[in-house]
Amino acid sequence: MPVTDDVAQPDQAGEQSAAASLAQATPARIARLAGSALIVLAAEPLYLMWDLAVVGRLGASELAALGVASLVLGVISTQLTFLSYGTTARSARAYGRGDRTGAIDEGMSASWLAVIAGAVIIAVVWPTAPYIFDVLTGHHDIASAATSWLRIAVFGVPLILLSMAGNGWMRGVQDTRRPIVYVVTGLGLSAVLCPLLVHGIAGAPRLGLEGSAWANVIGQSVAGLAFVISVVAAARGRVRPRWSLIGSQLRMGRDLIVRSLSFQICFLSAAAVASRFGVAAVAAHQVVMQVWNFVSLLLDALAIAAQALVGAALGAGAVAVAKSVAWRVTIASFAASAVLALVFALGRSVLPRLFTGSASVLDAIAVPWWFLVVMLPVAGVVFALDGVLLGSGDAAFLRTATLASALVGFLPAIWMSLAFGWGLTGIWSGLLIFLLARLLTQVLRIRSGRWTSIEL
Repeated sequence: MPVTDDVAQPDQAGEQSAAASLAQATPARIARLAGSALIVLAAEPLYLMWDLAVVGRLGASELAALGVASLVLGVISTQLTFLSYGTTARSARAYGRGDRTGAIDEGMSASWLAVIAGAVIIAVVWPTAPYIFDVLTGHHDIASAATSWLRIAVFGVPLILLSMAGNGWMRGVQDTRRPIVYVVTGLGLSAVLCPLLVHGIAGAPRLGLEGSAWANVIGQSVAGLAFVISVVAAARGRVRPRWSLIGSQLRMGRDLIVRSLSFQICFLSAAAVASRFGVAAVAAHQVVMQVWNFVSLLLDALAIAAQALVGAALGAGAVAVAKSVAWRVTIASFAASAVLALVFALGRSVLPRLFTGSASVLDAIAVPWWFLVVMLPVAGVVFALDGVLLGSGDAAFLRTATLASALVGFLPAIWMSLAFGWGLTGIWSGLLIFLLARLLTQVLRIRSGRWTSIEL
């Protein structure tokens, strides 16, 4: 596989690679990395919204089942986000000091972890799916439909994790082209198959909700295998597990897993409480959560640019460049989030109708939709600073800050909503408090300067 122009050649000296990395830490370079990440990140939530729109035509119960089941699948796969974010930080450090082989070794080790973890997840989730949805939904029909969907879709988890690992090391070495091709090809295939298999169009079998799951698995398989082929080709025979390197990744991953788990406990709790307020409430909550996930990942594109550039700058010993990147990315992310907030405010009467025609669901969407508009500017800053701290390898701080924010803000509001009947207003108030608490802790950490001296 040829090396792209974005990747330092293996025979370059460390000093040359570091100098090139510093020269590329410009607004244009940030825009280029963010643009590539934007396409990759936007592809999956766009597909998920398309999936919701396709399945939503089956009825409110199917829409609710897909919303809850896709949330669980997201929880399962994103528990191992260190395969992407941790690998980006570690491979970017290697890239910054001119060690391309070390960066590829990070990708190979992360891929081995993806295969092992994916197999374990399948073995655990397939038999326990009915019990998971009984607890989450409290509604037999929704739980049964969600179980059927997840038992198919879970077989795509190892491929999802392989895509995470591949994205991680490619971002670290600033390869901006291949991740776009692999992810867009896989999800594009899923997008074509989804309506065919769900509704039986063009002679395809009409599988209903399960057709959505099969489309998901097929597309993820194509993308995951493409990343595997690339890392094996780049490794040039160095494909055996490097257990010492895997151990180092797991130590960083431990903190990121706890951080991710705190996110997912909050979101699962929110879905469980929303389901207690009726089918319309849980369907409305899940639709707006999918929109939230979409815009969050759009903002995360700038954060990923910060990860790659901050990691490379710190690997080269250029602390001033890392601080400059942090400042520029935060300003750009805030501006982008403000524009998004305006778009969703103006589109309030039109955009929700893309997902459902149910009058009860559309009526319930009003409350979380306006919370979404208010939260976006705050999220722009929070996500940018997340990217800076992840790029520096400051995973332990992010773990503690996120967990504390969840325990103090989000979870109390969610469960008080159930106890006092606050409905979706209480649930989304908790999310807003969660964001504000994270913002406060991040600003204090950035100002301290301690994030620039983390050893990986």
